Amino acid sequence: MRRGSDRILCNTPEIELWPGGVLRARGNRDARALARARTVLRRKRDGALLAAELPEGLLALVPRLAREPGIDAALEALAHPVHHERAGLDAVATLPVQRIEARLEALGIDGHAYAARTGLELVPEPAWLAHAGHDRYRRALWLRADAARAWRVMVAAALREGIVLEAISGYRSHDYQLGILERKLARGLALEAILAVNAAPGWSEHHSGRALDISAPGEPAAEESFEATPAFAWLTTNAGAHGFTMSYPRDNPHGIVHEPWHWRFGA
Repeated sequence: MRRGSDRILCNTPEIELWPGGVLRARGNRDARALARARTVLRRKRDGALLAAELPEGLLALVPRLAREPGIDAALEALAHPVHHERAGLDAVATLPVQRIEARLEALGIDGHAYAARTGLELVPEPAWLAHAGHDRYRRALWLRADAARAWRVMVAAALREGIVLEAISGYRSHDYQLGILERKLARGLALEAILAVNAAPGWSEHHSGRALDISAPGEPAAEESFEATPAFAWLTTNAGAHGFTMSYPRDNPHGIVHEPWHWRFGA
């Protein structure tokens, strides 16, 4: 991650390193720190802000920062930022897949049986992602650099034809996906019903930084009604030329419900 306006998110297994000027503050103290931060360390599990890299040094935003799980890897990444000009925008390493078994066990999922039943592949997280604009909710949208570039070009092409495409979500970490399932289980939804809509942590295409959920202004997020919109019609005709395909059509072999909103860049 370079300093300044490059807007690169550096990814470690448990902590993300966000560029300054992107994250929203949750309190006055955080606001003062974030206003001056070059980089912000953010816990992936719950989004807590852990530390801010200021011109004069690192400011801890939580007690006992040195004991934070994954802090050593995050500080190592902070000390050795990504030089993506030399690496090439599309040359992205991936993180080792960690703690998948523990995550699945917490949900009551047999990973081997799940993979065999769905035919889905385990998806590692990229080591860094590029800023691709914002989603409908004004949250930073992170994608792999190649997908981010293609998304921007596709949005502009659609707009020239009077079509507005809105991103609902892009990259999600394994921990974020775990949180989605846990919240739905807490609301009383059955696990099998949840897995028909959300992939198990580790198997979501969103982990790759290549997948987007797309909608249109006034259209509810992640609903099959998107299929009846001019935006979906435009995507059906034009998305392929920009490298995007719909991942889960009707009767797909993975047992996932029809998702006209979910599109993936690349093979």
